[in-house]
Amino acid sequence: MKLNDLTKDSLSQRLTAYQTWSKTCTSFITNIWSCSPSSTNPFSMPLLFFSRRFLIFSTIIPFIASITLYRLDTFDPSHLPADALVYSTTSIPPLVNDQLLTGAEFIGVGLLNKPEDIAYDRDSGLIYTGCIDGWVKRVKALESCHDSVVEDWVNTGGRPLGLAFGLHGEVIVADAYKGLLNISDDGRKTELLTDEAEGVRFKLTDAVAVGDNGVLYFTDASYKYDYSQASFDFLEGKPHGRLMSFNPTTRTTRVLLKDLYFANGISMSPDQTHLIFCETPVSSFSTLRRCSKYYINEERVEVFIQGLPGYPDNIRYDGDGHYWIAIPKGVTTLWKLSMRYPLLRKVTAMVAKWGFNLMFAEDAGVLQVDLDGNPIAFYHDHKISHLTTGVKIGKYLYCGSLLHSRILRLDLLKYPAQKSL
Repeated sequence: MKLNDLTKDSLSQRLTAYQTWSKTCTSFITNIWSCSPSSTNPFSMPLLFFSRRFLIFSTIIPFIASITLYRLDTFDPSHLPADALVYSTTSIPPLVNDQLLTGAEFIGVGLLNKPEDIAYDRDSGLIYTGCIDGWVKRVKALESCHDSVVEDWVNTGGRPLGLAFGLHGEVIVADAYKGLLNISDDGRKTELLTDEAEGVRFKLTDAVAVGDNGVLYFTDASYKYDYSQASFDFLEGKPHGRLMSFNPTTRTTRVLLKDLYFANGISMSPDQTHLIFCETPVSSFSTLRRCSKYYINEERVEVFIQGLPGYPDNIRYDGDGHYWIAIPKGVTTLWKLSMRYPLLRKVTAMVAKWGFNLMFAEDAGVLQVDLDGNPIAFYHDHKISHLTTGVKIGKYLYCGSLLHSRILRLDLLKYPAQKSL
């Protein structure tokens, strides 16, 4: 009915009805708020919904139940040192590309199921990557991403993460579930090299690097939590990670460093004197977002770079004097609060057990640094998360991911990082 068709009488009746209903609603809301219904109110029936008993059932009992569940839950996050809560950004480089997705191309879309790490064989021109379905796949990247070829090479039966090439053409795989593997004879032979050290089995074999002498250096991110439980290791805030070596001649596994916080990416220095390793998200050496040097002969540790713009994952050397550090997520307010307050981390972990992830990730990228750890350029994008490795091959930057089913490729000449204003 149009307004013009209404008579003055009908308008008056509607206005009176509206005023009456408005008064009734106001009285109704007031009584609910005070929990003392008026005997003259038409809604003052002794319903549970409007009684004090409802207040008990709807608030107090759930509150008590929540406190009980919280106290009964065995997850016990630790307090972090005060200096581990410093959020400086001293490693922001002079050159930045904050629109990584602009101009990005995608290789193997739908064929590469969450390719976490990338290793490039210069002799064959093939890219090797490990996927969540257990496949180590080989990729022939061509000028046109659509023409690139993806090959199912070897299935480890686990979750291949870090990859490196041995001295004799073999592929060394850090498999999260299996341990350290050696794939040889063009994929026809897979051998378990090691899966424990000092009587403690690996729970999350993560990254691997190979020295010129054939010794393998690798990380076990956690001896307590496996790959499917990695977020609990972050939230607990306790050091369960180790840096180790495996000598293929003596078949011995040696623990170089222990009590690391989710020991992650690792790379051998070009002069073979030290390793660069990353911890995610906390470093045992007093601060967050840090990569460290381990001097092999001296068996000592020092800072390589700190104050990163996010939490580091894999680190790769490009052969041209630069390391590339993958940043799966930037620093968010929620994550900073969780690091500061163990109660929030415990609640987050409890919710995660029911399949809800409250630790949202954003602003992933790759940081380029020189051999001394000085930041050069940062390629990132607020719209992307979970970039886990960055490898420079020719003029391209190739990025692996724990979230996406493809490899991201960026032409560094067409889309360079530029001086930030």
